Amino acid sequence: MKESHLRSLVKGISWRIAGTMDTIFVSYLITGKATYAFSIGAVELITKIFLYYLHERAWAQVKWGWVPAEERPKKSA
Repeated sequence: MKESHLRSLVKGISWRIAGTMDTIFVSYLITGKATYAFSIGAVELITKIFLYYLHERAWAQVKWGWVPAEERPKKSA
């Protein structure tokens, strides 16, 4: 089984929403300015979605750690 490009993108977006909220919070604690915190968060949101997508696609090409379906233990019902 392989992940689609769309799935990798959606995972990246959902993770970055959580990460960006954290970045905005930390930026506000450090700067004390909401404008700076949201500006930092906005830039970080875009760059890290792109980096995560590239990271996911690279890992999708690595076969290490993948177990074929026929070798996976069967779940008991």
